Amino acid sequence: MQDITIKITDREGIKHQVQAPTDMSMNVMELVRMYELAPEGTIGICGGMAMCASCQCYVLNDVEIPEKSADEDAMLWEAYNVKENSRLGCQIQITTEIDGLEIELAPES
Repeated sequence: MQDITIKITDREGIKHQVQAPTDMSMNVMELVRMYELAPEGTIGICGGMAMCASCQCYVLNDVEIPEKSADEDAMLWEAYNVKENSRLGCQIQITTEIDGLEIELAPES
């Protein structure tokens, strides 16, 4: 497998270009945690179960990602700062298909 590149703008507006492994069954939320792009305890609070929206992010480019599940859609319905391009990072798997993805982490509250 190969690593892909993902661009992440953190909550302070700092842009990071990171390498993401496609062979570890990771998701975007876990990638943010791995690179420590959000303070500990502020992202992935539910452990990636689509139950808290702490990993909400905004998709900034046209990279094709899977459709929202009903659980993700329901959680975003209850979240703050939701935009049309909002997704839960825990629901975006790291695969070769999302190489070049650009996201911005949503504000904490």
